Order: sequence, then structure tokens, then C-alpha cells
Amino acid sequence: MKFDNRKQAVKDAMLLYAVTDRAWVGARTLYEQVEECLKGGATIVQIREKGLNHEDFVAEAKEIVKLCHRYGIMCIINDDVQACLESGADGVHVGQDDMEAGDVRALLGEDKIIGVSAHNVEEALLAQKRGADYLGVGAVHATGTKSEAKPLTWQDIKDICDSVTIPITAIGGVKLDNMLELRGTGVDGVAIVSGIFAAPNIEQATAQLLAQARKLVEA
Repeated sequence: MKFDNRKQAVKDAMLLYAVTDRAWVGARTLYEQVEECLKGGATIVQIREKGLNHEDFVAEAKEIVKLCHRYGIMCIINDDVQACLESGADGVHVGQDDMEAGDVRALLGEDKIIGVSAHNVEEALLAQKRGADYLGVGAVHATGTKSEAKPLTWQDIKDICDSVTIPITAIGGVKLDNMLELRGTGVDGVAIVSGIFAAPNIEQATAQLLAQARKLVEA
């Protein structure tokens, strides 16, 4: 996707960042689940797959990327730079133990979006320096998705937001009923996994989360 104002487009996309998890697919396909969350108003989608082989992952990603683009939404690949290139995704998100942002940029070029996980000010500043377009900051609360992640305090999150100029989405245990605890930190939105993809009605849950995220960033 092309952007008239790249930074603003990325900031807007951080509002409700949907991160897939195959654990809750059930009777529906992941493609169907993603379309439900897009109908509900997700502002960006990250495809996270830990169990698929490369060929199957790329095939799945190509279809979901096309779906997201049909809704005018960016699609990001978790970790896998090669899958990002092969699928036509808009970018990749890497953790602290993955390839660093500068090396990712060298492989992807200037047009792709790069997100980096950050847990403190030092990591945030380094990611920004190396060319990250946005940060995923957390964990905000204890979460089953990454049980080893130590929750950050409200002040930790605010300090990270104050230290950089690139957009930030908060991730890790964020739910409808605790999201507004992030008011005043400066985050541009929230990233949600189970709150979207484990919901019985994904479209409805996403719409509720979107409304709450708007309250958060407008506060």
C-alpha cells in the first residue's frame, strides 16, 4: 500500500492492532476470522504463525494480505522477513531476539513498515535510531501469549512514549475493561490477540475494542 503521509498512516494504524493466533480458529478459518475483525474495524492486522511451514505460511499470508488491502488496511508479518517479501505484506514486526531493524530495512527496502518490540527506553531509542516505523510496547499486563514477559508499569510505558517520536501500540493482556488504565501514557493504541480472536463474535468484540481505543487516545 502507498501512503500520502507514511508516519500518520502508521500512527492511525496503531489504534487497534489485531494480532492473529491460530489457537482459536475452531470451525472457522483464520481468513474468516481476520475478515470478521476487519468488519469490526481493526486498523491493522499482524499475521503471527509459529506452527506452519514456510510454504504454507506464505500461501496463507498472500490471501490475508489481499483481504486486508481490500479493506484498505495494512498487513504485517510477525518475525519472518522472507515471508513478508514473498507475500506482498506491508511490513514485518520483529522482537528483541530477532533480526534488528537496520538489517531488516536493508532487506525490505524503504517502502515496507518495520515494527519492533520494546520493553524499556533504551530498546525504544535504539529501534527508532535503526529505522523502526513503530514500537510494540509491553507487556502491559500478565498474558498467556507470552508468559515470560514481565508487565511494565504505567510510568514505564509513559517514559518509553516520551523518549521517541515514532508511534507506539501497547500490547500484552490489554482488554476492554483495563484498556483505559493506559490513559496519559501517550500510546497511540493497543494490540489485541485473544480479546479479538478468542471472542465468540469477533466482529462485535472488535467494534467494542475500537470504540474503547478511541476513548483511550482521545483522553
